[in-house]
Amino acid sequence: MRHIILLGFLMLLPCGFAPPVAQKSLLTNLLDPNIVKNYLERYYGPKWKKPVIHDPVILLKEMQKFFQIKISGKLDPETVEIMKLPRCGMPDVSEYSTFEGKPKWKKNSLTYRVINTTSDMSRKQVLSDIAKAIKLWSDVIPLKFRRTTGPADIEMYFASDEHGDSFPFDGEYGTLGHAFAPGEGLGGDAHFDNDEKWSSSNRGTNFFTVVAHEVGHSLGMDHSNVRGALMYPTYQYIDKKNYRLPEDDKKGIQSLYGKRT
Repeated sequence: MRHIILLGFLMLLPCGFAPPVAQKSLLTNLLDPNIVKNYLERYYGPKWKKPVIHDPVILLKEMQKFFQIKISGKLDPETVEIMKLPRCGMPDVSEYSTFEGKPKWKKNSLTYRVINTTSDMSRKQVLSDIAKAIKLWSDVIPLKFRRTTGPADIEMYFASDEHGDSFPFDGEYGTLGHAFAPGEGLGGDAHFDNDEKWSSSNRGTNFFTVVAHEVGHSLGMDHSNVRGALMYPTYQYIDKKNYRLPEDDKKGIQSLYGKRT
């Protein structure tokens, strides 16, 4: 739980180290060296890593290596385009990965609570998308989930700006959500930026896409650099109809909990 707190106390383990970076600023002022430095330190040089690296050239190369693009150490057009994309607030790793220390739930039955919902969607649709997102993972591992109205293992809610976990959201089109690795307190909890334009379709930000990703973090998964994986860090719209957990994510989660029989 210690590394989770450092990261997000985390989304992030999901993320955290330099002050959160707003991708909106990246869209308008990527030439500002402080904005670029903060972005790189947040996602490729988090404080929980030892040793901590502050050299922007080294971190830029780490980013380019992760996204499998030309490793130039320079802010070239391809790198800039990736920086502009809305994404998860967690730092990036390679292929499927679990959090440091492989935190996972020590029981086979988990509860979750939805504290509030967004005005962009009906409560019924939000609850439906969350249930379907959880089922993506529970279909391949021996865990059961039950929604409750009282204190739960995994608590979910929408919030704006600073919301009590030291990782404030940054407004529309930046960090979409974040979640903590399994553990006590904030462990497993998932938060979503209420300033996004959430939807159940391909318009705005598709909620199912984001909550399915964040549930992966809540169960112990870190980011993957495999394009098409659910745990890929940047937003990729998912049509939930007939969607199944990609093989990279399936291997990762089963490495923690085993296969469902």
